[in-house]
Amino acid sequence: MRSFTTAVVLALSLLAAPALASAQMAPPSTKAHIYDEKADPWKDIAAALRQAKREHKRVILDFGGDWCGDCQVLDIYFKQSPNKELLAKHFVLVHVWIGRMDQHVDVADKYQIPLKKGVPALAVVDANGKLLYAQKTGEFESMRSMNASSVTEFLNKWKI
Repeated sequence: MRSFTTAVVLALSLLAAPALASAQMAPPSTKAHIYDEKADPWKDIAAALRQAKREHKRVILDFGGDWCGDCQVLDIYFKQSPNKELLAKHFVLVHVWIGRMDQHVDVADKYQIPLKKGVPALAVVDANGKLLYAQKTGEFESMRSMNASSVTEFLNKWKI
């Protein structure tokens, strides 16, 4: 009886492992270079708005830094299906480097992103530059304990 119980527990553990793995993600051990320290976010946003207008899309501003594990996880989720396809079809993505919460603060202020609440923080802007949404309470700052479907839900809510 004991070996049967052990076998059942082992089988259930193996079945549950993929679901548990997708429920929480540790930051990757090798950090991707996502945020360009030398970029001019004002120019990047202007270019994104022009592209969004041409392509009938919205702009997502992603405030963060390569040092941020949750930003790394968000980037991974952005590159997974269906998020990758939703981004490509409905959005132009602009990464805004914030240093250690001390760079491009003027950009964060303009788009009503309170950096002290944590990053990554996203803002959604229409093709005319009108702010439609800004994460004000650190909604994604614990991205590593969230799953990709949280990003999917966000993208579906704000797509055109």
